[in-house]
Amino acid sequence: GDSVNQTEGPVTVSERALMTLNCTYQATYSDSYHFWYVQHLNKAPQLLLKGSTTNQRPEHEGFQATLVQSDSSFHLQKRAVQASDSAVYYCALSDTVTQGCGGAEHKPKGSRRLKSGRGIFSP
Repeated sequence: GDSVNQTEGPVTVSERALMTLNCTYQATYSDSYHFWYVQHLNKAPQLLLKGSTTNQRPEHEGFQATLVQSDSSFHLQKRAVQASDSAVYYCALSDTVTQGCGGAEHKPKGSRRLKSGRGIFSP
């Protein structure tokens, strides 16, 4: 089945340094969607980045992830991290949709599956 593995937390990085959180995955389909979520203290998780075969280097607010299908990785990076970046980061994976005769529909597995791991970053 599908799965993700990511940097075991906590990860400690000095302020203004480069942060890298690693995420590798196993996916049934080569065209899966890949996600990074961020959860700040006492807050709900929020979508940070979404990658796919058509968007292999998504960026948002200084964060960037790179999807490398040849080594099944979707690593997250941010240059010059700040104390406000302290949070729990989740790497996740789900099936994409496919084009059917009636329009877009989920792949035969049924409901969207989301597999996630967990990493903690603290500067």
